[in-house]
Amino acid sequence: MKTALIIGASRGIGMEFVRQYREDGWRVFATACNEDGLAALRALDAEALKLDVTRVESLSGLSWQLDGVELDVAVYNAGVNSERTTGLAPITKDEFDRVFHTNVLGAMQVAPLVLPFVEAAGGSFGFLSSRMGSVELMESNGSWLYRASKAAVNSVVKAVSLEAQRATCVAMHPGWVRTDMGGENADIDVETSVSGMRGVLGRAPGERATHNGGFYNYDGTPFPW
Repeated sequence: MKTALIIGASRGIGMEFVRQYREDGWRVFATACNEDGLAALRALDAEALKLDVTRVESLSGLSWQLDGVELDVAVYNAGVNSERTTGLAPITKDEFDRVFHTNVLGAMQVAPLVLPFVEAAGGSFGFLSSRMGSVELMESNGSWLYRASKAAVNSVVKAVSLEAQRATCVAMHPGWVRTDMGGENADIDVETSVSGMRGVLGRAPGERATHNGGFYNYDGTPFPW
């Protein structure tokens, strides 16, 4: 049985990863930071783990909960949006800390813990990024704090990929998705987004030489950093 770990799975894209992998018969570990989220994951027959990626004491138990597990896929989906801004709007320290602690520090703390389990299976380690994190593609400075956080996530992915010996590490843009974060006017539904990203993760190990450390749209199109 193939095994996946979805970090940040209490709603939206993360929960859809859980639903699709379970539907295909995978064993799925999935994290949430509150009891409502954990209950929703158990209802999908996932092995629910309580985890707050912003708290070191919460992260400390992740490795032993995965002891002996080989992960064919791991996905870091935990993330928050920033306040919407235009231009070079001032950013408060509290807002900076809120966004960067989840989007960047969380990824940096989780990656060293999870990578060995993905290495054991020669699997794929995907990190949810955003087209807004591409410096080359930037044509607007709106929500510049969120953009900076996703550019930093891309750097984290590249660093993790250089450590990986068997795992294939990729950053993924999910598209503009109709979720609580994306809003009802977004381009695509969550099923399409997650199905596409699962395709990226599924192909990655077989194309490791070109995929490891890469940045991809949900449909598999490479993105520039």
